[in-house]
Amino acid sequence: MTAKSPTKAELARRVEELERRLAEAEAKRDEYLNDLKRLAADFDNYRKRAARDQESLVARAHERLVKELLPVLDDLERALEAAAEHEEAKLEEGVRLVYRELLDTLAREGLAEIATDGRFDPHVHEALLQQPSDAEEGSVIQVLQKGYRLGDRVLRPARVVVAGPKEEAEGNGGHPDR
Repeated sequence: MTAKSPTKAELARRVEELERRLAEAEAKRDEYLNDLKRLAADFDNYRKRAARDQESLVARAHERLVKELLPVLDDLERALEAAAEHEEAKLEEGVRLVYRELLDTLAREGLAEIATDGRFDPHVHEALLQQPSDAEEGSVIQVLQKGYRLGDRVLRPARVVVAGPKEEAEGNGGHPDR
């Protein structure tokens, strides 16, 4: 048995079908390509808008902080005027007022002093010295510079002196029994 060869009409029909399918595939390809280009343009616009929004947010935050610090600037100016007039009592009062105002402003922004009473914590304290002390070994005995957090982040660790082991009594050769 021999297979019958396709006729010219059948071949033409197959070619026509393949050309139709090719045209459909090209149309789908063009549609997908256009969709992809639109999506890429939309994403680029989104990225640019997000960057502008972020810049605007940062600018507003800076503006708000600076606006809240203006009264502190005013109080410093008044304290300097009092110093120029040699009014010590007013100067001290002015400096205390500025200190409280600045501390309150920064507290509203989330600033908090790091606690230094109790045991040394290497996450929030920086030990600058260890001294013999009657206090419990490893406890903070002196604060050399206050530390601060902003929210849950340490801005600056507290610089502290930590209690070390007690010194042996002098004059007995280092022996507590003598």
